[in-house]
Amino acid sequence: MILNENLYTLIPLIPLAGAAINGLFWRKMAGNVSGYLACATVLASFVLSVMAFFQLIGLPAGTERVIHWTVYDWIAVGTFKAPLGFMLDPLSMTWLLIVTGVGFLIHVYSVGYMAHEEEYSRSRYFAYLNLFIFAMLMLVMGDNLLLMFLGWEGVGLCSYLLISFFFDKNFCAEAGQKAFIVNRIGDVGFVLATVWTFATFGDIVFPGLFEALKEPALHPGSLAITCIAILFFVGAMGKSAQIPLYVWLPDAMAGPTPVSALIHAATMVTAGIYMLCRMSPLFAMSPSALEFVAIVGCATALFAGIIGLLQKDIKKVLAYSTVSQLGYMFMAVGVGAFTAGVFHVTTHAFFKALLFLGSGAVIHALHGEQDIMKMGALKKKLPGVFIVFAAGSLALSGFIPFAGFFSKDEILFSTFVSHKYVLWGIGVLAAGITAFYTFRLVHLTCSGESRMPREAADKIHPPPKSMSLPLWILAILSVVGGFIGIPAAFGLPNILGEFLEPTFAQAHHLLGGHGEHSHSTEFLLMGFSMAVVITGFFLAWLVYGKGMARSERLSEAYSNFHRIVSNKFYVDEAYNAVVVRPLRKAADFFGRGDLIVIDGLVNLTGGIVNILGIIVRVFHTGVVRSYAFWIVIGMIVALWVIAG
Repeated sequence: MILNENLYTLIPLIPLAGAAINGLFWRKMAGNVSGYLACATVLASFVLSVMAFFQLIGLPAGTERVIHWTVYDWIAVGTFKAPLGFMLDPLSMTWLLIVTGVGFLIHVYSVGYMAHEEEYSRSRYFAYLNLFIFAMLMLVMGDNLLLMFLGWEGVGLCSYLLISFFFDKNFCAEAGQKAFIVNRIGDVGFVLATVWTFATFGDIVFPGLFEALKEPALHPGSLAITCIAILFFVGAMGKSAQIPLYVWLPDAMAGPTPVSALIHAATMVTAGIYMLCRMSPLFAMSPSALEFVAIVGCATALFAGIIGLLQKDIKKVLAYSTVSQLGYMFMAVGVGAFTAGVFHVTTHAFFKALLFLGSGAVIHALHGEQDIMKMGALKKKLPGVFIVFAAGSLALSGFIPFAGFFSKDEILFSTFVSHKYVLWGIGVLAAGITAFYTFRLVHLTCSGESRMPREAADKIHPPPKSMSLPLWILAILSVVGGFIGIPAAFGLPNILGEFLEPTFAQAHHLLGGHGEHSHSTEFLLMGFSMAVVITGFFLAWLVYGKGMARSERLSEAYSNFHRIVSNKFYVDEAYNAVVVRPLRKAADFFGRGDLIVIDGLVNLTGGIVNILGIIVRVFHTGVVRSYAFWIVIGMIVALWVIAG
């Protein structure tokens, strides 16, 4: 029996109410009231999510572990039905806890980070932040593709609003536009896939759709299923920044740093993974689509990791790291390891939110400085920030026993036992690159020699408690969070895997599993990946551990490679040359046509009316004698016409 369904409907509605209050009554939000209100609404949603979680695990294990309710029939036209309905199962519940839990910590952090902004700016910021949470919750709670798409577009809108928050700066406004437009390209795939899904299966509500997928007439590997799956993946490529639609995400750093943590860790960029996992029965019916997903994810993991090697902006390093880690998640989905992908989403939410908020603490302490080449030795001035930043970095690198080790190793192991040895090798190489740029980031920021002007070093100050507390909580989660997905080789229960198994049972049945494998193989692969990570650390220490002289010599010796990687393989320049400039020239050309034809017709209509008005004004003078004169003339003309 479903309990408290009306109560759980409040989970997305409470942040929406917070957004409305902050947005409409900002004049009355003195001090930090807007921030406290925003935090309270997300905390309330988190508490309700925890209540829903305990009710969910109290239900019988298996496919019955679902809370599904309909608020009202939203759209019903002929056979097409899209209710305003919600569904809580292990998959949506995992995202629900991540979005509200990590989202709450980011809201708390934001209270301190945005304290220097004007009251109106703070109210606007927290209104957008609450609206973002609402949209993401609608995306993961919706029981049909149309409601998911509503949340999908909502997070796209909010990302535009938050990335371009400082809209008086051109680069912020342009970054917001870039994110919005690139995501619209991916959204075309989502829309086409949704329409094709209804045309093929006659339903877009998930329970009914998954039942339709069991029909024997729909044989796996058919062209229609493959095309639908690839179109869904195109939507995910835009939202979750995969090649070639990743270019918006690094520029999203233009927004306030907590926004980067929210978008890149807990919400928007994981939406694509969620959608693919939700549609796992469909993807499991198309091996070709899954292989395409795995290849793109693997290529993205390596490509973005290489770009991250030489970035100088502390947030840009983390941004390309996010793109790379998202590639790992898609690689997991592509080899059918859906649980491993969700596991990495979870741990990534912990350590990447920690790293972005930690970078925000550094930027806050340095009064806006983001260039790591102008930092160094910060662990002496900010020891607490250094500890949590190092914890997040070790988790990102996949160093045992931090959270990232377990989730990344699970992906690599699943890829290996799926006999995708080339993808596994590339994934391991990307892990070594991750370790390299992570050590470089931590060392140039917190260790080594200080490269700051003395006056800047004297003004360094530790973050306030509202910023420090979320950092420590996320640091603890980054250390212990991996234990919810302990590999089977350790002989301990895999809590997350067992929890998610009912959600992916249909997909796993279609895929047939990966077959038997020995625990010794798993331990051997773990040891190898750890050796690669340690090698990455060691190479980074050789280059940067004893000052900048060796790195400068290497830059000169490999100047071509250094130039290409530093300029991000000139991808943005290629986009500008091939896409942006031709479109602008076309817009200018058609704009001139619009000026001549459309504006010309409008102006011609106005001119005719103006001439008619001039003529009419001759007769409408307001003078009685004039009216009498024209009446007499009219009568004479009329009589003359009649007589003639």
